[in-house]
Amino acid sequence: MAASSHDTPMMRQYLELKGQVPDALLFYRMGDFYELFFDDAELAAEVCELTLTSRNSKDPDPIPMCGVPHHAADGYLRRLVEGGHKVAIAEQVDTPAEGKPKLMRRELVRVVSPGVPWDSDQIESREACFLMSLCVDETCGLAFIDVSTGELRVTETRSLDLAIREIHRLNPKEAVVCESVEQDEGLRNALLNVPTTFVEPSWFDEEAAHRGLNELLGTHDLSGFGAGGLGSSLRAANALVSYVRDTSRVSLAHVQDLRPYSVEGHMVIDETTRRNLEIFRPLRGQGRKGTLIHLIDKTSTPMGGRCLRDWLSHPLVDPAHIHHRQDAIESLLKGPIRGAIVSSLKSVADLERLGTKAAQGLANARDLKALGRSLAAVPSLVANLSTLKPFASSIPSDLLDDVRDDIDAWLVDEPPTSISEGGVIRKGQNSTLDELIALSTEGKTAIAAIETREREATGITSLKVRHNKVFGYFLEVTQANLSKVPDDWHRKQTLSNAERFITPELKEFEEKVLGADDKRKVLEYELFCELRTRIGQEIARIQIIAQWIAQADAFTSLATLASDKRYVRPVVDNSSEIELRKCRHPVVEAMILDEPFVPNDIVLDSARRLVILTGPNMAGKSTVMRTVALCVLMAQIGGFVPAQAARIGVSDRLFVRVGASDDLARGRSTFMVEMSETALILNQATSNSLVLLDEIGRGTSTLDGLSIAWAVAEAMHDRIQARTIFATHYHELIGFAEERAGAANMHVGVREWGERIVFLRSLKAGGASKSYGIQCARLAGMPGAVVERARGLLAQLEAERAKSKGPQLSLFGGQAVSTDQEVDGASSSTDPIREAVADLNPDTMSPREALEALYQLKELE
Repeated sequence: MAASSHDTPMMRQYLELKGQVPDALLFYRMGDFYELFFDDAELAAEVCELTLTSRNSKDPDPIPMCGVPHHAADGYLRRLVEGGHKVAIAEQVDTPAEGKPKLMRRELVRVVSPGVPWDSDQIESREACFLMSLCVDETCGLAFIDVSTGELRVTETRSLDLAIREIHRLNPKEAVVCESVEQDEGLRNALLNVPTTFVEPSWFDEEAAHRGLNELLGTHDLSGFGAGGLGSSLRAANALVSYVRDTSRVSLAHVQDLRPYSVEGHMVIDETTRRNLEIFRPLRGQGRKGTLIHLIDKTSTPMGGRCLRDWLSHPLVDPAHIHHRQDAIESLLKGPIRGAIVSSLKSVADLERLGTKAAQGLANARDLKALGRSLAAVPSLVANLSTLKPFASSIPSDLLDDVRDDIDAWLVDEPPTSISEGGVIRKGQNSTLDELIALSTEGKTAIAAIETREREATGITSLKVRHNKVFGYFLEVTQANLSKVPDDWHRKQTLSNAERFITPELKEFEEKVLGADDKRKVLEYELFCELRTRIGQEIARIQIIAQWIAQADAFTSLATLASDKRYVRPVVDNSSEIELRKCRHPVVEAMILDEPFVPNDIVLDSARRLVILTGPNMAGKSTVMRTVALCVLMAQIGGFVPAQAARIGVSDRLFVRVGASDDLARGRSTFMVEMSETALILNQATSNSLVLLDEIGRGTSTLDGLSIAWAVAEAMHDRIQARTIFATHYHELIGFAEERAGAANMHVGVREWGERIVFLRSLKAGGASKSYGIQCARLAGMPGAVVERARGLLAQLEAERAKSKGPQLSLFGGQAVSTDQEVDGASSSTDPIREAVADLNPDTMSPREALEALYQLKELE
């Protein structure tokens, strides 16, 4: 990036600053614009759709150049950062002296990146913005910091695999990782879409870590935070602190706490499961619609939304902690008090991020007013929650009345956005400011008073006080009245019919008025900054009240959800049982559907730990499995569940492998992805896990796939003994469940009407008798000719199979099975009348429904 013939003082300064941040785009302030040069300009022009020009265009080697207005820079910064780029800001820090021009000094003031945003207004309000660091030695140390709130959390895992899962769980926006693990394939895959800086091992020095963290937190020993026995995670935390403070040039005065936590204290959910359950992101499309978090998040504040999201990312495994949350939710369901609590919460802004902006010197007057209004809502919130037993013991004693009063006393009710143009400080707080305001805003009144007084004193009734840019303020007297002019007036200018004079009083007034507005702005800015500094120094107190409000908001959200959706409190314990009565899929149930949602019963326990689930595509097998998984997940965050009744023994890990997808970026086919995900489950599931598997083995030949599916079912049932639902099209697995005491067959009901099928969506005992693949193909819009050809081929194949009389040997060591033998009470040559009768429930039918059913049976005859 040589400057060649463009070796000017300005370009030398630019290149010097650029050399300090070679991995960042440099926004170089020049007047009212931020300019970019060389490769930075070309990249920014492409990403931000800017016009690419050049500096010294007539030069044989012109410098590419583009720029953005400084007042509109936030939008361009956001686009670049969302694209995974770092942006360094170089500001002018002085002004040229009068006379001979000189090069203005510029300094790097901030480096903006995905994990260190320019302003919290630029990031998702209901999601944490984590910057993460990883240090690997005897243990794997992880540290996460959210610069927008000051949260710093650390944990250590026994293996890199567990660390990778935690990375997936918290979804960091950026990473700082020791270069010693740069080549680990698993880690690189986990960070594939995360901007990552690999740094030298010296960043993770143990002695420097303790020294740096103690200095940051103002302590001599970290054991007070529960971090006494930690090693690698503290080294990772200090690497984060160094990166943010030294590389990004951001103050961390708002980081007041260090929060160690245990990965093993929460249910483990891998990235595949999180994706398949659509917890935070839909499988298709963008945004949150159709996700679990979108359904359950009824919080009133952004920080409450972040708290609830964190609970959903870290389901509990201790029944006692779960019961505590359930008690809090249940207390909010009684009486009308929840409405008053919600009303108070709606008046609370994002205290965590507003406090951070104040501590970093970034808050404007409207931010501080929002903070003050939020604190004003706290007393009523405390009064209501203190009446509920689960909340009474956690009510904070410090409600920050002094902080609220300080803001109210100094700031006007509706301050402007800009803090440099004045109009933010109340009257009566500073006498000098009041005088300057009076001079700058009431100048006309003062001039009129001087004019009236001088007329009366001199008797010159036509006397006027005037002003122009050349002479400033002056007294204008006509030629006829010059004899009345006092001796102490000083002649300034003579006109053809008048003369202009100034007086010591008018000169003094002029000096005050002409400089008053500028002085007013400067003084108001200084007074505001002093107020902001005072508020920022109370960040630790603000964070305590903010965290309490966030939890109260999350509890209120779950209570509102339970009330609106008729959810029940599940019995949660350490048993091996999962029993759900009339359970519903929470998200599907909430959607607008053409048919009502059909609830189902399911039981998994030590005596029935594996269910073989059969039924055709589109019947609802995946929905049933996801329903079970989501009910367990919601129960283990302490929430109520969509069921008539529920008992849930906690799961240490949750695995959901459904659907088909490839991974072409890593050269893996759909079948390879399926096998890799299944292998992970077999290697990591325990007897306390919940495992939901769908269509294992379908990506290869029938015999290969059937063999794999059978072997996986055996491993889950015989060796791992996890609670498992195994959905499959391989009807041979019906025999697997019949052979084992701990397994059972279930199927999703389907009714045939001639050549058509109706999906009943209900779970029934026993295995499905057929797959109904051709009927499903017809429903999917397959051309009629193709459907009929398939039907003919199926009849031909079934006829050829029927020719082989007698039993066939079982491939899996079981008893011989006849080709026309009934499986789980269902004949391979199905009887539609028998099936229709079996699906009827006379106890729940009205007379009219019974008559209609009789006519339908008559049609099947």
